[in-house]
Amino acid sequence: MPDSPKRKIKHLRWYIAIMLCLASELNYMDRNTLSVLKVTIQNALSFDDNGYALITATFLWTYAVAYVISGWVVDRLGSRKSFLVFVSGWSIANMLHAFATGVTSFQFYRGLLATMEPANFPAGIKAVAEWFPMRERALAVGLFNAGTALGNTLAVPVAAGIALKYGWQAAFIFTGAIGFIWVAVWFFFYRLPNEHPNITDQEKALIAEGREAEDATDHIKPSFVQLLKMKETWGCALARLLTDPISYFLFFWTPSYLEKERGFDLKQVGMYAWIPFAALTIGNLFSGAMPRFLIARGWELSRARKTTMLGVSLWMLVMCFAVTQATSPALAVLMLAGVMFGHAAWGNITLPAEVFAKNAVGTVTGFGGFLGGIAGGITQLVIGGVVMKYGYGPIFAVCSVMYLLALLGVHVLIGKLGIIRQVPTGIQTRSV
Repeated sequence: MPDSPKRKIKHLRWYIAIMLCLASELNYMDRNTLSVLKVTIQNALSFDDNGYALITATFLWTYAVAYVISGWVVDRLGSRKSFLVFVSGWSIANMLHAFATGVTSFQFYRGLLATMEPANFPAGIKAVAEWFPMRERALAVGLFNAGTALGNTLAVPVAAGIALKYGWQAAFIFTGAIGFIWVAVWFFFYRLPNEHPNITDQEKALIAEGREAEDATDHIKPSFVQLLKMKETWGCALARLLTDPISYFLFFWTPSYLEKERGFDLKQVGMYAWIPFAALTIGNLFSGAMPRFLIARGWELSRARKTTMLGVSLWMLVMCFAVTQATSPALAVLMLAGVMFGHAAWGNITLPAEVFAKNAVGTVTGFGGFLGGIAGGITQLVIGGVVMKYGYGPIFAVCSVMYLLALLGVHVLIGKLGIIRQVPTGIQTRSV
């Protein structure tokens, strides 16, 4: 008896984007369980902020090296296999944190986590490039990247609630274990558009829209050296170099800021610290929704994206100053939410998918993440000392100007967005 035809699913690409969003949510919930429980674990295991900074720096330096390698691996394994391997790996690594007994053992387990987690981003950007036409990629990446903020948002009440009832070790075991549910769904659900049994002919045609420049060289895997010769690679990487350290500051130090600077206890952190991270989620969606709104009204992609980035850069000048001037804990949470929104709304991780074909997106994303991770590790050590001596004001002051500098780098080194640069046989371009 012949197999019955598979049921077609309309707008299947957006279900793929939701799966990618959930992968990012798991990635960041696992990563930030430690930051939520920072003070609790410090009290239990007797180490100070310099010890915590050393743990986070170890994570970021390992993460940086793994990031550039994972981008190369993703371009060769493909998005489906990459997610199966790496989500399983980081889920196990997170569960192992329950066995940590001090700074050294936390460094070891954070190193294992950092080896696995970076692949989420080159694999996610690659999947977006495979499933979305150029004009929808900023929004799709915004949805995918919104999972990072959602993970931070959920990590606060989930980790705090479990730790208060069952102990901090249980929080790591629970947040790690749920990753295997996602892996099972991904295994059965994800395929490339041309291979997916549930895609409609109309959606397949939409995904193929304007992809000739990408598909012509899809079988070629450009070398890392060839990509490094392109200024566009450095434009994407510079944006990550300047803004990724701010991500790590906000993700790793926000709960501690509220506890030590604003007098919150762990229960209050669980009740209120999710609010800035929820604003981060909205910012990620805004980073793609606003350009799409402008494009629908006749703006070209590059103008829409850069105008959005400029507006956000100016917003961050105001918000980073305002958070230091907040006169109450409630106002501090609100201003911190404004900072989080703006940081996500800038949209740094989207750039490679707007410049490179899908055969190079993973590698370029990985290289940018490598530089951002190295810078993030260095700044973590600086932050620890500055916070202990001067508080958080100088950190927010430096953060405020990084977005304008990053936008300048994008304008000079990349130029027009929405044009696929061909690699490796010369640099031909095609508008999309």
